[in-house]
Amino acid sequence: MADDPPPEETGPVERRSWWQAVRADVGPLRRSRDFRLLFVGQAVSTLGSMVTFVALPYQAYRLSHSSLIVGLLSLIEVIPILTIGLVGGALADAFDRRRLVLAADIGLAGCSGLLVANTASGHPELWALFLIAFLMAAFGALQRPSLDSLLPRVVEKADIPAATALSSLRSNLGQVAGPALAGVLIGVIGLSTVYGIDVATFAVSFIALGRMAAVPPPPDAERPSLARIVEGFRYARSRQDLLGTYAVDMAAMFFGMPEALFPQLASRIGGPAILGLLFSAPAVGSLVVSATAGWVHRVRRQGRALVLAAAGWGIAIVALGFGRSLWPAFAALVVAGGLDMVSGLMRSTIWNQSIPDSLRGRLAGIELVSYTSGPALGNFEGGLVEAFAGLRLAIVSGGIACVGATALLAVVLPGLWRQDSGAP
Repeated sequence: MADDPPPEETGPVERRSWWQAVRADVGPLRRSRDFRLLFVGQAVSTLGSMVTFVALPYQAYRLSHSSLIVGLLSLIEVIPILTIGLVGGALADAFDRRRLVLAADIGLAGCSGLLVANTASGHPELWALFLIAFLMAAFGALQRPSLDSLLPRVVEKADIPAATALSSLRSNLGQVAGPALAGVLIGVIGLSTVYGIDVATFAVSFIALGRMAAVPPPPDAERPSLARIVEGFRYARSRQDLLGTYAVDMAAMFFGMPEALFPQLASRIGGPAILGLLFSAPAVGSLVVSATAGWVHRVRRQGRALVLAAAGWGIAIVALGFGRSLWPAFAALVVAGGLDMVSGLMRSTIWNQSIPDSLRGRLAGIELVSYTSGPALGNFEGGLVEAFAGLRLAIVSGGIACVGATALLAVVLPGLWRQDSGAP
C-alpha cells in the first residue's frame, strides 16, 4: 500500500477575544506613512477647532442673550457651504488634494487670528463674529471635499473601512476633548487666549501636510467647470443608495440638531462648564463607537444600518428634551452621538468603497452640502421654534420630526434600504 501524504498541519485555531473582534484596526497607521501624517496633523488642528466651535456661539450668546442670534450665526454659514462646497468638490478632482487642504488650513488659521483680534480689542463686535463665521465656513467648504477624498488615495482599498473608523476616532477625540477644554478655559484664561490656542494648533497640521507626498489628480481629470459639477449630481441621482445617504443625514441634522439651544440650556443648569459638557457629550458616544468599530467591515447592508441609526438619533433627541438636569441630558446626547457615528461610518464606507476616484471630490462636495447645511439650518430652525414655543418643545418636536423624516425617506428611496455591499 502506497504511503499516504502526511496530513497538513493547520496548527491551533486562533481564538480572538471580544475586544480583539470589535476594537478599531490600527493597521492603516502602521502601513501608510502619509495616513499617519494626515492623522496626527488633523488630530491636533481638530482639537483647536473644536475649542473655537464652542467659544464662538458662547461669545455670540453672551453679547446678544438670544438663542435666535446663535441660530442665525449658524445660518450665515449656509451660504458659502451651498456654493463653495460644490466648487471645492470640483477642485478636489482637478488638483492636488493635499495642497488644497493645506491652503484651506492657512485660511482657517487666519480666521482664528481675527477672532483673537476682535476679542482682545476689549469691545468685541457681534457683526465681526458673523463675518468671521462666514469666512470660516467658506474655507471649511473649500477644504472638506479634498480632505474626505484624500483618504482613499493614502491607504490601500482593503484598509478603507479601518482608515475611515480611525479618522472618525481622531475626529471624535477632538470633539470630546475640545469642547470640554473650552468650557474650562473660557472661564479661566478668557476667550481671546482660547482663540489663540486654536491658531497655534494649525502649525502641527501645516508641518504634517507639508511632509506628505503629493496627491496628483486622477489621470482622466478635467478642468473644474459647471458641467463637471453637474456630472457629479447626475451620478449621485443615478444611485438611490448615495442619494439616500445625503437625504437622511440632512433631514436628521435639520430636525434633530439642537446645538443653538445649548447655551440657553447650559445657562439653566450650570453655565460655561456645563456648556462644554453638552457640546462634547455626542462626541463621547461617537468616540465609544469608533473605538470599537472592528465590526464595520462585516456589515453588508450599510444603508439599512444607516436608516435605523438616524431614527435612533431622533429618539435620543426626544429624550434630551425631557431631561430636567445635567446628567439625563448628557446621557441622551451620548446615546445620540453613538448612533450618529454608526450612521456616519455606514455612510463613509458606502462612499469610499463605491464612488470612482475621478468623482470622489465632487461627491464629497455634495456630501458637504448635506452634512453641514443640515446642522446650520437646523440650528436656525431650533432657535426659531424656541423663540415661539419654548426650549423643551423646540428640542422634542425636532426629534420627533427626525424620526418621521427618516422613515419617509426609507420608503421613498428603497434603494438605500436594500443596499448590499456584497451584491454584484
